[in-house]
Amino acid sequence: MNYKIALIRGDGIGPEIVDETVKIIDRVGEKFGHAFEYVEVLLGGCATDAVGKSYPDGTAQRCKSCDAVLLGAVGGPKWGSDRPAQERPETALLAIRKDLGLYANLRPAALRPALADACPLKKETAEKGIDLLMVRELTGGIYFGKRDRYQTEDRGVECTDLMAYSEKEIERIGRRAFEMARLRRKKVTSVDKANVLETSRLWRSVMNRLAEEYADVEYEDVLVDNCAMQLVRDPGQFDVVVTENMFGDILSDEASMITGSIGLLPSASMGDGAPALYEPIHGSAPDIAGQDRANPIATILSAAMMFRYSFKLAAEADAIEAAVDKALADGWRTADIARAGESVVGTKRMGEVIRDNIWVQLEGI
Repeated sequence: MNYKIALIRGDGIGPEIVDETVKIIDRVGEKFGHAFEYVEVLLGGCATDAVGKSYPDGTAQRCKSCDAVLLGAVGGPKWGSDRPAQERPETALLAIRKDLGLYANLRPAALRPALADACPLKKETAEKGIDLLMVRELTGGIYFGKRDRYQTEDRGVECTDLMAYSEKEIERIGRRAFEMARLRRKKVTSVDKANVLETSRLWRSVMNRLAEEYADVEYEDVLVDNCAMQLVRDPGQFDVVVTENMFGDILSDEASMITGSIGLLPSASMGDGAPALYEPIHGSAPDIAGQDRANPIATILSAAMMFRYSFKLAAEADAIEAAVDKALADGWRTADIARAGESVVGTKRMGEVIRDNIWVQLEGI
């Protein structure tokens, strides 16, 4: 099979981790008989430097011509809030999600066996296991609502950000969560703030209606503040956690840290028609860019998600994940996951080890 992948290398460490991931993809292609065509797409701070805006004309069209999109990372202080909106990388991220209709962000948070000691939670909590999937609504809520800034007579400047959700938006992300749960352990936790917010009351009513349709899936409602506490008390209780945009942004980062390092976790942003976008959940880390110090594993595992969800190639996805686990089990560590006394390797060496492991795993050695 032949597949076309849009590459958004981005800023900071983005180009380095994408380079290693492309080598992994090509190695999988060699072993399984697939060919890949790569389309370079400019987006983020590097696009601002090149053409004066972070989201160049035609970006969405180039991505739509492909089977999937792989993104490294975008952003950095160089393109901070003092820039006009069209020059800021976060503007480009919101725009590409909207234009591709990527309303569902899937963020698995699993404690990999070789890194159990890296979990910051109590040993008895970590030993129960952590394997949950955050399903975050990605194109609605306060991040996309109307904004206003105005002068008051007696309070100085006042600002507003509107959080808005429709039944349709809630239903489609809810169905995605239930369908994902059917492929896992058949439990959905819906997170809201229904005791305070009207949008959350609508969210809860729609989710409860959907739960009746998915009678084979266990369902519960949890308030967002309680969910934040439960994630550090007993994360093993969760299977699929679904929530709105801002809550999901915060909770998914919390979930990532209980697995040991944000540098290990992948994500997928999906819609109903356009190609899905795969990226690590960490940032561009400009302080270590170009120094061969970044951990490429999150991006490599994002490619595994791409094989599984966009290409429907489960064996290839399994091969990548097994190669990563073997590298970790054999003691290979980048700086972010190394403990005192452990030897550290760089981006390229870690990528090479994982790449070689794909052959080892498939040959059954």
